[in-house]
Amino acid sequence: MRPADRPGGADDGFHGFLVVDKPAGWTSHDVVARARRLLDERRIGHAGTLDPAATGVLPLAVGSATKVVEYLAEASKTYLAEITFGVRTDSHDGDGLVVSVADASNLCQADVESALASLRGAIEQVPPMHAAIKIGGRRLYELARRGEEVERPSRSVTLFQLELVDWRPATVTLWVDCSKGTYVRALARDIGEALDVGAYLSNLVRVRTGPFSLCQAVTLEELERASVWWEWPELAVHPDAVLADWPAVVLDEPATIDWRHGNSLVGGTPDAGPFRAYGPDGTWLGLGRADAAVWRPTKVVGGA
Repeated sequence: MRPADRPGGADDGFHGFLVVDKPAGWTSHDVVARARRLLDERRIGHAGTLDPAATGVLPLAVGSATKVVEYLAEASKTYLAEITFGVRTDSHDGDGLVVSVADASNLCQADVESALASLRGAIEQVPPMHAAIKIGGRRLYELARRGEEVERPSRSVTLFQLELVDWRPATVTLWVDCSKGTYVRALARDIGEALDVGAYLSNLVRVRTGPFSLCQAVTLEELERASVWWEWPELAVHPDAVLADWPAVVLDEPATIDWRHGNSLVGGTPDAGPFRAYGPDGTWLGLGRADAAVWRPTKVVGGA
């Protein structure tokens, strides 16, 4: 990025969430690395890893947005999931090795609908072996690559929506709206086992993460072609977007100075709990917590 490309006042760098439509075959880390190069910005992280074969919404936290990316990690997600019956793989998706094949020609849409009914709402789900979580200090996928399988405790997840979108014999496409921590690969596995023919996740598109949807995502090719210093306001979303349901406090100039120094402020509102703080000109100052009429900064940002 040439300095001459920067508009006036842009020396502070980029801040915000860049919603990327991750291409198939790329890891989430690959996307972060490309974005760092294109933006000439090291402070970039991602929220919600997508498997290499999957595509769709991958929010990148840039600059001061990295201070609030932890809140996006708690967000629910929505997927379009294609599941193919009659084949089991060791990873429960198309990147794994086939471990068994069964005849799924007798399956009908009504069978699938019946299996879905028992999986809606709060369920217990056993993570797949090819997962990034740790058991006994080791990541599951590392053990899986060594041919090891260990017992995994189930975890509570919620499927807010689980609807059949399309049925072609032996293949179903589902709309899955779910809580954090849900493995769609494991969902495919469990549906296949419920129908006694096995199944694997043959395609996955993430269409939403928290407040960010696929319709606002940019491809890496579009980012490559963009004049990012000039187009950033159209490309990115303000860092406070993930906290839109938090109450906001606007501080006057003296209080803003105290806030930037990390000092607590005497206030009267909002009610006890977390809040967003802004300066008199609307500049985002970060996050705080109200307690007993005192506003305490918890995350101070330099402005975005």
